[in-house]
Amino acid sequence: MAAILIRNLPAATHHALKQRARHYGCRMEAEARAILAQAVQKEIPVRLGSALNALARPGGGFNLKLKRDSTPTRGAELS
Repeated sequence: MAAILIRNLPAATHHALKQRARHYGCRMEAEARAILAQAVQKEIPVRLGSALNALARPGGGFNLKLKRDSTPTRGAELS
């Protein structure tokens, strides 16, 4: 398993982490691992249109005139 060393951690952050670990009844290192794991597991949604536009922008971008179909759709009929 990998390890990291965090230098120059502010004293207030260290104290808050220690208090939080004490609150949850675990070691400070375990609490730091849990916080980091939760932070990196949050997914950032990829917006396909925005990504394609960013790729095309250097070449002049897209200038599409699209008309949205606002007709309501029907749900599938399951029998």
